[in-house]
Amino acid sequence: MKRNATAVWNGSGKEGKGTLSTQSTVLNKTQYSFSSRFENGVGTNPEELMAAAHAGCFTMKLTFVLGAAGFTPDEIETTCGITLDNGSITKSELTVKAKVPGIDAAKFQECAADAKANCPVSKAYNCEITMDASLA
Repeated sequence: MKRNATAVWNGSGKEGKGTLSTQSTVLNKTQYSFSSRFENGVGTNPEELMAAAHAGCFTMKLTFVLGAAGFTPDEIETTCGITLDNGSITKSELTVKAKVPGIDAAKFQECAADAKANCPVSKAYNCEITMDASLA
């Protein structure tokens, strides 16, 4: 399987602007700029998209790991923060809250650690990955 996205940029790095589009069209000429990346401007940015990718991939992987262990989650909510420091992605921080009937805290932590280590996005990122996982 291969997925794709396209970035188009016009102008200089600081004054220019760009758009991002994805194969699925979920992003369709979505605005990004210096301001949306390094300040509080309107639009998306690569780090926000990396955070969404990691949160989504980890959460889906956790559902599969839990399922293999005999548990079906009612809900898993994962927030991911990506840190950009001096031009490098240095950290991805996962915060997970889950409602999983019948699971104890130790088993949940084991499943969450497995998902963190083995989701495809975790494997692709070359940075520190932290996780705070709890049951609701």
